[in-house]
Amino acid sequence: MTETLFLTSGEVAGLAGPAEYVDVVRDGYRQVGEGAPAEPRTKLVNRDPAGMLTTYAAILPETGAMGGYTYAAGFGAKDVWFMTPLFDADSGEPLALIDGASMNPFKTGAAGAVGVDALAREDAAEVAVIGAGAQARGQLRATATVREFDAGRVYSPTPESRETFAAELTDTLSFPVEAVDSSAAALADADVVITATNASDPVIDDGDVEPGTHITAMGQYTPGKNELPPETIARATYVPDLRDRVLQDAGSFLAAIDAGLIDEADPEAHVHAELGEIVAGSVPGRTDADEVTIFDSGGTGIETVAAAHLLYERAVERGLGETISISPGSEALTGR
Repeated sequence: MTETLFLTSGEVAGLAGPAEYVDVVRDGYRQVGEGAPAEPRTKLVNRDPAGMLTTYAAILPETGAMGGYTYAAGFGAKDVWFMTPLFDADSGEPLALIDGASMNPFKTGAAGAVGVDALAREDAAEVAVIGAGAQARGQLRATATVREFDAGRVYSPTPESRETFAAELTDTLSFPVEAVDSSAAALADADVVITATNASDPVIDDGDVEPGTHITAMGQYTPGKNELPPETIARATYVPDLRDRVLQDAGSFLAAIDAGLIDEADPEAHVHAELGEIVAGSVPGRTDADEVTIFDSGGTGIETVAAAHLLYERAVERGLGETISISPGSEALTGR
């Protein structure tokens, strides 16, 4: 029997800042870029009541941790529940079970920020955000740690949401964030664009994406979710978190194939590299100041395990959480 730490969402909230999440997530992607295993999400859909169960996992051997995310959404409750099991990568023993809700925007935002750091121009000065929810907030807070922006703009179809987002992030960050009334206004002169929506159709126009722009898109993780125009996907240097998910659930990439803008016979030829390969230095990122780059962040166990291990270590240091006992199979697997 082993003692496993159980941490509530409230206990892990505030244990790490955006820059700390970015550091560990960047290192996680480096490990995967050097050969550590990670798999795309598995999604099981229930018809009645409508809902889904989603999992994804990774092993980060240098971090010394493995695990991932399991979450359920829908099922009559119309809510979402996040659980993060974390295991020791040396012994296999369960280290922690974490209520993963509060860490979600931070670890996902950190993955987006690693994409920005790997692909955006070093002199990027203005950032646009499409979406004004929790994920958009996490994306901008993390991205602000990897570039020194002078200004930010946010667009959401709901005026109250974008105004609240702009006021809150202006108070939080070192540069002003302005609420604007269209995606075109948000993208004007933007060097970095972040899309964090639930949209089924593109939320920006290809004509508004200027040369040299980097886009981090994190809301297109099913075939029906298509935040970016097919034309933008087709002309950009395209980098997913994991290559194996591109034909599985990268909605905008699949839409570009359907539109005939990416070769259906060999679509993976359009994939420049996985993010981890760029972070590890085995494949170059941006090579031209006028290049349009895209990081397609669909969610992986990489950022989840990296972030969960950081929070686990902090919680142990501070004496947070309570322990639960879990029996090993050699003791519990009796059949009696």
